Amino acid sequence: MKSKQCLVIGLGRFGTAVATTLYEMGHEVVAIDQHEDNVERVMNLVTHAAIVDASDERALRALGVGDFDVVVVAIGTDVQANILATMNAKSLGAPYVVSKAIDEMARRVLERIGADLVIRPEHDMGVRLARQIATPNIVDTLDLGGDYAIVEIEANERLKGTLRDLNLTGRFNVQIIAISRAGKIEVTPRAEDELRPHDKLVVIGTSHNIDDLRRYLGE
Repeated sequence: MKSKQCLVIGLGRFGTAVATTLYEMGHEVVAIDQHEDNVERVMNLVTHAAIVDASDERALRALGVGDFDVVVVAIGTDVQANILATMNAKSLGAPYVVSKAIDEMARRVLERIGADLVIRPEHDMGVRLARQIATPNIVDTLDLGGDYAIVEIEANERLKGTLRDLNLTGRFNVQIIAISRAGKIEVTPRAEDELRPHDKLVVIGTSHNIDDLRRYLGE
């Protein structure tokens, strides 16, 4: 795995977790915050930590923000500082900026000003937990961004028959990319392959289309 150069802006609980974990995974991490106590807390847990106001464009330019592979803007409650830091990072040439939004309005603004990925950690975790509780036979979910996901769903009585007859692509606009049965995995299954209850299907599609399939299965 190639080591990445990462800049983490904002060292609250979320930013600190991102910065220290990336560093533990072998990446170069520069972590900045405008509060000295936050910076001191991570000083020995990242490559370099500094007191910097990221809403000041000149300060970010001096850091060479455009040279980092990934910039994470993790400023918590100060929406204005978060937006300014994101704008500054993008205008100074940062290739990939991940921004934390505290609500839906902030998410829309951050996307509009050019953030490559906007996350709402508590909201996203809440949605994921609710889905896990409500749909226990979804074994795992891989979020691909852009509203696409890969999920593993257990087939039930409503999904008996060949893939051609079931026509999940036509009916739900999802694609089955693998079938797991009794520990054996069939990758890129064929139209004549038959589904049985308790087969595990690896499905790719948008969250909306996957939710439609779940509802059909009675989950």
